[in-house]
Amino acid sequence: MLTSQNNTQNLFFKSDKKRNFTDVLNEVQAYISSKYSALVIDGINKVNSGDDNVKQQVKRYIGKYLLDYKIAVDGLTQNELIDKLYTEMAEFSFLTKYIFGTGIEEININSWDDIEVQYSSGVNVKIDEHFESPDHAINVVRRMLHVSGMVLDNTSPAILGHLSKNIRIAVLKTPLVDEDVGVAASIRIVNAQKLQKEDFIKSGTATDEMMDLLSALVRYGVSTTVAGATSSGKTTLTGWLLSTIPDDKRIYTIESGSRELDLVKRDENGKVINKVIHTITRESEDKSKSITQDDLLDMSLRFNPNYIVVGEMRSSEADSAQEAARTGHTVITTIHSNSCESTWRRMTTLCKRKYPNVDDNVITNLVTEAFPIVVYAKQLENKQRRIMEIMECEIKPDGKREYHSLYQYRITENRLENGEFIIKGAHEKVADISKTLQRRLLENGMPQSELNALMKGGKSA
Repeated sequence: MLTSQNNTQNLFFKSDKKRNFTDVLNEVQAYISSKYSALVIDGINKVNSGDDNVKQQVKRYIGKYLLDYKIAVDGLTQNELIDKLYTEMAEFSFLTKYIFGTGIEEININSWDDIEVQYSSGVNVKIDEHFESPDHAINVVRRMLHVSGMVLDNTSPAILGHLSKNIRIAVLKTPLVDEDVGVAASIRIVNAQKLQKEDFIKSGTATDEMMDLLSALVRYGVSTTVAGATSSGKTTLTGWLLSTIPDDKRIYTIESGSRELDLVKRDENGKVINKVIHTITRESEDKSKSITQDDLLDMSLRFNPNYIVVGEMRSSEADSAQEAARTGHTVITTIHSNSCESTWRRMTTLCKRKYPNVDDNVITNLVTEAFPIVVYAKQLENKQRRIMEIMECEIKPDGKREYHSLYQYRITENRLENGEFIIKGAHEKVADISKTLQRRLLENGMPQSELNALMKGGKSA
C-alpha cells in the first residue's frame, strides 16, 4: 500500500543532502515522463474526477524513485514531497486547491507572480503563492488546456478552453503579453448554486413579489432575457427560474465552451424526474467541424422542446433565438448589457451580424416581440447583487413600442466609509404588466385566479 510505503520511507530513509525542490521536480518529472507518460496524461484528464487509482499509481512510482536515489527536500517530509511533486506533474500546481475548492468563482493570473482569487461573496484577494517562473506558469496552464485538447504555443497564443463542464479558461501568452509576464489567464468557476427563492429575498437581490412575477412569466411561456455584466448573478437567477418549470416540460439548454446550468432533478432513488437536454458548443481548428450555438439552436427544434435556453447570446445566434421565440417556443437567455433598454439594442446589433443589410428598426421590432421581458441584474460596488430593473416592451396594435418599467431598485444612500462602500436602497413596484401581456398569459394557460393574485402582488394558493 502507498501509505505503508511512505511511512517506511519517512522512518528509515535518510538523505545525506537536502536538495532544491525545483531541481528535484525537473529530475523526477523527466524520469516519470520517459517511463509513464501515458499514465501521467491519464491523471491530468482525471483531475478531480474522484478516480484516485491513477493518482496513487503515479505516486508509488514517484516514491520509489525518491527512495532509490535517496532524494529529499528541506522542509518537506517524504509524503509531502510526493504530494507536491504529483501536484506539479499531473495536476495544476498550487492552483489545484483553488480551482476545485468551494466558494471560489474566479482565478485571475495577471502574471506568473501576480495571482488573485475572487470568492463567491465578491471579495477579491491577491494570494501569496505564485509560480516559480514565467515558464513554470506557461507549463501549468498548458496542462489545463490539455484537458480540452487545446495547444498553447506561438502560433496559437490566445486560447479559450475548459477544465471541466463548469470551468472555463481564457489564456494569453507571448507575444500577446510581455515575456516577463509569461502568461495571463482567467479561470471562471461556475459552482451551480441551488438557491431557493428565499435566498434571493434574504440577500436583497429581489422581493418575493418580483420573484413570483418572473417565475409566472416563464411558466406561462413568456420569453425572457436576463441581462447584466460578468458576476452580476445572471446565471444563478436564470438557474432558479428554470428550476420552477414543471417537470413534465422539456428543457433544451445550449451553452458555449463550458456548462454552467445543472437542471436535472432526481428522486431519492436517483431516477431522473424531469426532462432536460444539456448541450454544449464544440470548437475545432477546422471551422467546418465546429458546432456553434447557432447550430445547436437549429438542432433544438428537432427535439420538440417546451423551453429553449441559450446560456449567453454573444453573436448571430441571437437571430435564431428570436426566431424560435416568435414561433411558439419559450426562450430563456442571458446577455451582457448595462440596462434593460440597451439589452434590446444589443440584441439588434447581434442579429445584424447575420443580416447586416436589414434595417435596424425591423430587427428591433422582431427582438422586442420575441423577448417582451428583460431583467437587468448588477453587482454593486459593495459586492451585493441586485435586480436593478424588470422592464416590459409592449407592442401596440399600430406597431409602436412602449417600454414599461415594472420594478426598479432605488439607491437611497451611497457613500465611502473607511475604504468600504455603504450602499442602501429598496425595490419598488413601478407598474403592472400590460393588458397585452396579461391576455397572453391567460391564452397560455394561466388560471384567472392566479393572474388576479399576481396582479395584487401575491400568488394564488
